Amino acid sequence: MAGITDAKFLNKVIPFGFNVATLGGYSLDAPTIEASEKIIQRGRKEFVFPLNETFAHIENEIASIKNVHSNVKVSVNVRSTTPQPIIDIGNIENLDIVEINCHCRQEEILNIGCGQEMLKRPDLGDFISQVVDNVACEVSVKIRANVDGIDTLKIARLIEQAGADYLHIDAMKKGVFDADYNLLENICNNVQIKVIGNNSVNNEANAQKMIETGVNGFSIARGVISGNLGFNISDF
Repeated sequence: MAGITDAKFLNKVIPFGFNVATLGGYSLDAPTIEASEKIIQRGRKEFVFPLNETFAHIENEIASIKNVHSNVKVSVNVRSTTPQPIIDIGNIENLDIVEINCHCRQEEILNIGCGQEMLKRPDLGDFISQVVDNVACEVSVKIRANVDGIDTLKIARLIEQAGADYLHIDAMKKGVFDADYNLLENICNNVQIKVIGNNSVNNEANAQKMIETGVNGFSIARGVISGNLGFNISDF
């Protein structure tokens, strides 16, 4: 969640049992920074830094986590309209995973063809492949499920074919206040890429339902904001 998942937050929640900590999302190029500044103006928190400061800030955030939790993988969720800024971040020393954001649904981000609008790009596979082929770390792609006009399974296969290491799915479904477990199960049965499930993991029962879909893991952010998750991630 923009403006919340920084190193300070993550160092507090990692002891719940997380083995991957994701920073961000960060805007990396002029169009995404301008869009994020507009979002801030209407009251939402965003991580926005001048272009010449973003790299150093993320580098320091990674170090802040690794210095405390050396065995935890650090991921950075990033937005950019072109691959090169993502490649630059993906080559930061000690970064384990760079995550391409094809997930945001803020109007300002969508208007520049970023966030979940990335799923409509005819060159999405090439975009991902360029990142995969030019970074030292692993690559994750975070998507939103059930976007109008988008076949989520088709996109999952495209991401796999592009060479990404992880497919991170926010399995939301309009009008349903729970994850789309059926969709997750269908995707897990039809791809070989590691799938990370997301959405509605705010209690032990939902975590179990998520695991039963066949995902390789699940992510949580909102569920730990209160500082009391109620169960230990390492139990799954």
